[in-house]
Amino acid sequence: MRFSVRTLSTRRRHPLAGLLVLAVGLLITGGLYAAVAPKAATAEETASTSDIEAGRQLFLVGCASCHGVNAQGVVTEAADGSAGNYGPPLIGVGAAAVDFQVGTGRMPMAQTAPQAPRKADEYTEEETAQLAAYIASLAPGPQIPEERYLDWESVDEEGLAEGGEFFRTNCTACHNSVGAGGALPNGRYAPSLDGVEAKHIYEAMQTGPQQMPVFSDDVITPEEKLKVIAYIKTISEQPNYGGVSGGSLGPVVDGVWAWLVALGSLVGFAIWIGWHGTRTKKR
Repeated sequence: MRFSVRTLSTRRRHPLAGLLVLAVGLLITGGLYAAVAPKAATAEETASTSDIEAGRQLFLVGCASCHGVNAQGVVTEAADGSAGNYGPPLIGVGAAAVDFQVGTGRMPMAQTAPQAPRKADEYTEEETAQLAAYIASLAPGPQIPEERYLDWESVDEEGLAEGGEFFRTNCTACHNSVGAGGALPNGRYAPSLDGVEAKHIYEAMQTGPQQMPVFSDDVITPEEKLKVIAYIKTISEQPNYGGVSGGSLGPVVDGVWAWLVALGSLVGFAIWIGWHGTRTKKR
């Protein structure tokens, strides 16, 4: 034992001992990370080769004119020499971004505008899935959420309260406290969340379309996203106990009702009294 300890002590002072310890530490760290860290989903895991090829053909016909033949984007040059994007690159946006934009009808755009409006979708569900598979095959990116993260009816009261707290803290500035939407600068707007599918709400948080910030799964876990979706769907299904909601735009609606209807009726009644009073009948 004395000999082995002395031998190890001598070897420890070797010039290459530090490099050997560093190499072993890196190997152990890399192995642990590879075993624990989640793997990025790839197109091969979610779609077949035929779906990817079908999506590529659809992309070349309906999307390449704006986003480039290889989804690299189309760069334009203005009269003043400044560069811009006619269509942004799609490499790395993931299947979730395609499913949201195409599934809600925002893409393809009917005309150039500050913001792509929601409209009837131009592609079937199968075609949308094929387009998403092709874009996902180009580079890793956010994937379409699993069904277990869309079952908002399974969220309990505590989870619903947590989702409401997050929504009121981070989303009401643009979407209103009940998700009714609102105006934003430069001709843009936060759309209403009423009637939006749970899948598309999740994908919007995950990909950050238009001017919306990105809430990745590292920032908000899938379980927390589910709670936010549950809150949005719950408040959209609540009845209007106060009568006409007026779009759920808050006290502005009550003020308009008071000015136009209540005060308007009083002014009209006062005019009627003036025209039909006793003095007006005298010659």
